Amino acid sequence: MMSQKKIYLLLTDTGTFFTRMIKSYTKKPYNHASIALDPELLEVYSFGRKKARNPFIGGFVREDINSALFEHAKCAIYSLSLTDNQIQKIIHFIQDIEAQKEHYRYNLLGLFGVVFNKPIKRKNTFFCSQFVAVLKECNIIHFEKDLALIEPSDLYTYANFQFVYEGKLKDFPNNVRNESQNVPCPLIHMKCDSSFSSSHHLVFSSHPNLLYKEKCIC
Repeated sequence: MMSQKKIYLLLTDTGTFFTRMIKSYTKKPYNHASIALDPELLEVYSFGRKKARNPFIGGFVREDINSALFEHAKCAIYSLSLTDNQIQKIIHFIQDIEAQKEHYRYNLLGLFGVVFNKPIKRKNTFFCSQFVAVLKECNIIHFEKDLALIEPSDLYTYANFQFVYEGKLKDFPNNVRNESQNVPCPLIHMKCDSSFSSSHHLVFSSHPNLLYKEKCIC
């Protein structure tokens, strides 16, 4: 029998001006989506703005839920049980993007595509829920919608996600964060694909200080 681990879907409402604008259209409580690889939410990834005052500079980000941005955030958290093989597919996908993050941008135009139900696809660009929806590329979730039209509220409806928590993110229960048995392998060495130097390996660590941190302003 295959062992299973979990990934986590983090939906948030940070209350920023940009979030309020999106919320006025969607009428949904949460309009930012991230994927977390551990129950402590130390490894949280998404696409968002990198500069608080410039919505046009954005891309792949590793989010710090203890940053000022999330201090007053409301959230909903869901978990999804996966096999070791599926977890490694996700890790490899994230590693590939992280290694080339300077080539990735936030798909701001794609948000207008969602509004008008017309998918806008550009190379190496994602908005937050479009990025999380790449779970389809890892053969984990099969969406009926085009990935460029996926909204945060769509994500947990397409797979067997289990509800974990809803409320203020800063109050996320410690007993939930300490589900250490569900944490993916803390250190994984994976060979790079042909687009990287064959003399190097990527190291993926669950220790929060071993990977870069960038704030997402969404």
